[in-house]
Amino acid sequence: MLEHGGRLRQAAAHYNIPLTDWLDLSTGINPESWPVPPLPASVWQRLPETDDGLEASAAAYYGNPNLLPVAGSQAAIQVLPSVLPRAVVACISPIYAEHPQAWQRAGHRLRFLQNAMLPRALSVATPYVLLCNPNNPTAEHHPHAVAVDAAKQLKKRGGWLIIDEAFMDPTPAESLASLAGTDEAPNLIVLRSLGKFFGLAGARVGFVLAAPDILSKMAEIIGPWTISGPARAVARLALADQAWQSGMRPRLQASGERLHALLQPLGEVKSTALFATLTLAETTELHEFLAQRGILVRRFDQQPLLRFGLPGNEADWLRLGAALNDWNSK
Repeated sequence: MLEHGGRLRQAAAHYNIPLTDWLDLSTGINPESWPVPPLPASVWQRLPETDDGLEASAAAYYGNPNLLPVAGSQAAIQVLPSVLPRAVVACISPIYAEHPQAWQRAGHRLRFLQNAMLPRALSVATPYVLLCNPNNPTAEHHPHAVAVDAAKQLKKRGGWLIIDEAFMDPTPAESLASLAGTDEAPNLIVLRSLGKFFGLAGARVGFVLAAPDILSKMAEIIGPWTISGPARAVARLALADQAWQSGMRPRLQASGERLHALLQPLGEVKSTALFATLTLAETTELHEFLAQRGILVRRFDQQPLLRFGLPGNEADWLRLGAALNDWNSK
């Protein structure tokens, strides 16, 4: 099993700090999650049904009916490589570590392109190009026009572009979800998640947007009832709540900019609306310094990076700021 953010109980035990005293900034999940309402008893009592409106709500949200609900984008990450012919995959890295592990497990060969952008990935002429946009963990952005052009170039040579857009919801104009599996981009596969922007990581709901034959193969492998009835109900309502979405996006953009500014004195910072990544030589030392003060951030063993999620309230912002000031003055 790979390491992930959110291992708060493990940190609490290791540092002997009570669970309730921690400030968890390790995941990049929106701390102001969509407000889940009371659910009818029927969603707990009955088997999930695919005509409950979830697919229609998702199609409206993503602008594309070519989609398959899955138990978080993690489910798609594990299944997708097995439905595509084995080949060489250009993987823009560093990347969410579950991606390369799943492709390698399915028998594909990977070419890791360190800190590359899409034009570089296309130049290696592999059948598949795999990336996160925005990238997790580096926060690098691949512009919309460049990504669309990449899909077109790969289509000409029979290739595929696979994009994980788990952190794309705050900037929907940059998404390629509406094109995935359409006549314009039949070779484009996009993965989406409700865990980050909506703050519903525990519900385990995501979507694959792709050509119908790809979705059919994946559905066959995944099987029925991949998402629980309550999770389907919550996802349907959240995707349809345009007022909450339009109000949340500028709030997250402002918080992302505030986090970027807070970290900038420490080193090189790149950021999204949901997290910021700090590059500095003393990643291990700063990670330990913050953890000893009950602040958990994400460290990456293979890169000199620390990823910070958003504090959830003003007290948390002040707590993080005070800890960083202590680090700077030590």
